[in-house]
Amino acid sequence: MVSVSDLLPVEAIRLDVSAEDWRAAIGAAGELLVATGSSTDTYTAEMIRTVVDSGPYIVVAPGFAFAHARPSPAVLRTGMSWVRLARPVEFGHETNDPVDLVVALAAKDASAHTEAMASLARLLADPETGRALREASTPAAVHALLAGERPPAGAAEPAGSAGEAGPAAAGPAVHKILTVCGNGLGTSLFLKNTLEQVLDRWGWSRYVTVEATDTISAKGKASEAVAILTSREIAKTLGDVGVPVKVVDDFTSTTEADRVLRDTYDV
Repeated sequence: MVSVSDLLPVEAIRLDVSAEDWRAAIGAAGELLVATGSSTDTYTAEMIRTVVDSGPYIVVAPGFAFAHARPSPAVLRTGMSWVRLARPVEFGHETNDPVDLVVALAAKDASAHTEAMASLARLLADPETGRALREASTPAAVHALLAGERPPAGAAEPAGSAGEAGPAAAGPAVHKILTVCGNGLGTSLFLKNTLEQVLDRWGWSRYVTVEATDTISAKGKASEAVAILTSREIAKTLGDVGVPVKVVDDFTSTTEADRVLRDTYDV
């Protein structure tokens, strides 16, 4: 299994970086990907173009942007970078601005980094570990936390439980929920992993599967799903796809995921 710390070496971590705007912030993260051999400058431009074309959906949680683009020849190997800004910048996100942490991903394909994304989502969702990551004084300290050298305290459990019975209408069948982003291998994976944490707590994992996908594929797969969960920007892009499209503001919040799932299944 490839871990976050495997994909994100100490050399790809910079703290208290000055950036005039969101383009410069993504540029700083892209420079680290280039410096550590994960991508070329072309990929940095592609990450910026993703935001220009699709909006600031990469701002997946308050203060946190996950910069990425589709796999392309500009990606040399799968890797990540971590930039904490000296001063927060605006990305134009309705609820999660301003941003002071930019993590960038360069992925060779849609699968090699899946487990690492699940681990990163859990780390950032845990209040104690998330705070420690933001307050770390050195790149080595950040890397140590990402490597799990400080055990997370565990995110707060959402109030109540949906119970073991599962969706009333599911019976022996399995429901599908789609999480959607621009290219299906970045922010949608964050939301997928957060939803799966909640479904595990409910005891519903046997009844509901979560699939991360991109906007184009989501339109074709919508008929297979009970709902689509995504950002405001992507929801506008999808439009009416025949199933409920629900907006999630914080992709790392199990509390918000719990609320949206309860609304979806009326529990």
